[in-house]
Amino acid sequence: MVQVQVQVLLLVLVLFSFSPHAAALPVASPEEDWRDVENYNTNTDVEWENLDPNVFGVDYDYDDLDSEVENKNEEKEMKLGVAAPTTPPSVAPSTAANLGSAPVTLDFKGSGLFGPETGLGMPTCILCVCLRGSVYCDDMALDQIPPLPKDTSYFYARFNRIRHVKNTDFLNLEKLRSVDLTGNQISEMDRDVFSSQTQLLQLLLAGKDPQAFETLPWILKEVFLLQDMQRLEFLYLSGNNLDYIPTPLPLSLRVLHLQDNNIQSVQEDTFCDHGDRHFLRRNLEDVRLDGNPLNVDLFVQMFVCLPRLPVGSHWKQ
Repeated sequence: MVQVQVQVLLLVLVLFSFSPHAAALPVASPEEDWRDVENYNTNTDVEWENLDPNVFGVDYDYDDLDSEVENKNEEKEMKLGVAAPTTPPSVAPSTAANLGSAPVTLDFKGSGLFGPETGLGMPTCILCVCLRGSVYCDDMALDQIPPLPKDTSYFYARFNRIRHVKNTDFLNLEKLRSVDLTGNQISEMDRDVFSSQTQLLQLLLAGKDPQAFETLPWILKEVFLLQDMQRLEFLYLSGNNLDYIPTPLPLSLRVLHLQDNNIQSVQEDTFCDHGDRHFLRRNLEDVRLDGNPLNVDLFVQMFVCLPRLPVGSHWKQ
């Protein structure tokens, strides 16, 4: 049994000696063994300037890699039937100079978003704030109403210095529902300024200083035609030194604020139709006459058609 094992071992040694890999195996002496960590000198200076960059492998040519990627992309595009993008033609220096020096002009006088008069000043949505049909120009020191976008539904220009309301300020604004000019200095108003706003629901012309609006009562009496606004629901005219209640009041009116004026009497047909004993003004539920030199108790018969008596002063006789 032992002889057989010895014969097998000799056969293995003979076969290994004839192997081509056997001669290629390096035999290192213990002194030259690179794994001799204990004798490794960590203080050896490395000559970095003379270091061969290829010591860790052959350097790679990235230009060849780009070419290889481009070729593969072209092959894919050819298979998909998509033409490779071509290099855009170069622009001559003279042409480029002409393109850069060409002036940019904006036609604000055309039939664009801002209406026919936008060319007269800065576009409103840059000067004011525009949000989904609402234009906010509050406390901007404006002395006139700016041109409004055609889709304006709610316009707020409170506490400015607007003196003149022109009949072109709200022209062609078919979606306009509310105008708030509270706290301005209106002393001039063109005739029929709101005549085209038949869809208007709310109008606020309340003043901030009654003594500053001596001419407004005359202006409203001459040019303020309420009968054209058949859908008006809210009318605020407080603090304007008015000495009368503007008529005729639309039947659609729900709120009428006339406080802090100079109203001293109420006409017979201001609210009711005394020719029709069955006439009722059902919608008008909020009427304010407080702050006027008016004793409401003296004009009770003028309010019989209203759902509620106006808010006002009640003097004892």
